[in-house]
Order: sequence, then C-alpha cells, then structure tokens
Amino acid sequence: MGLHVALLEPQIPPNTGNVARLCAGTGTPLHLVEPLGFSLDDHELKRAGLDYWDAVELWVHPGWRAFREAIARERCLYFSAHGTRSHWEAPYRHGCVLVFGNESDGLPERIREKHADSVFRIPMTDSVRSLNLATAVGIVLYEALRQLQVFEKAD
Repeated sequence: MGLHVALLEPQIPPNTGNVARLCAGTGTPLHLVEPLGFSLDDHELKRAGLDYWDAVELWVHPGWRAFREAIARERCLYFSAHGTRSHWEAPYRHGCVLVFGNESDGLPERIREKHADSVFRIPMTDSVRSLNLATAVGIVLYEALRQLQVFEKAD
C-alpha cells in the first residue's frame, strides 16, 4: 500500500490539476474533500491535469466527516506553514495520507490543534508566508517517496 494525498476544500483548479498530474506520475491516490472551489468538469482543472486524469485514483469525499470515516486518523500526516517540525522529520510509512489545507486558509486550526503531534511544515525563509499548494504537495510527496525508497536511484 503506497502513499495517498488529500486536499481539504481546494479552491484553485490549476493547483488541483497539477497535484493530480503529480499523483498520476507517482501512482499516488488523490483524495479531494468537499466543498471544492470549482467543478470537477472545470476546464482549467482538466487542462492543468492534462490527459493524466485517467491515471489518477481519485476519491471525492463529501466533507471532513466522510473523509474521517474513510481514512483512519493514524494514517494521516498534516502539513501546514504553522507546523513546528520539519517535513523531513515526518514519520512517513506506506499507507499514510499526506493532508494539506486549501490555498486561502491552509490547514484549519481545529485540525492543527487536535493533531498537533502530526503537523509538519516545509522550512522556508520568513520573507515567504507559504508556498503554492501544488509545490508544497510535490516537495512533501517526493520526500516521502525518497525516504520510503519507492523509486530506485537512476544510474
């Protein structure tokens, strides 16, 4: 069982499309937690994901409660600019779900407080408040794949 990526209430279609393309390229299931800030038929979403949508194992959950019922808490690692520990320290394991908040609000405070021991951040200078969502997912996902040695090193 590999890794999973979850986006909580994503708002910007091209970001979600880029994350979908990343998931297609790594064989990672993508979970979208509603409400979404767009339709899954959105032109910009489809364009950003190019023709890779068929290669994405896509799960759409009708809200946080539905996501929690489908995914065990123990599997989740949360990522936020408000985390205190680096994503390099996250205990990545096969089957874990990398959970990200939306572009405007990030990971909700109630989730950060409830799961404080499982919230991590991507280190960056103080001059930047946060990274683009798709960029953040790419950084974390590839670090997890590296630590789990999912892809062999190229010769």
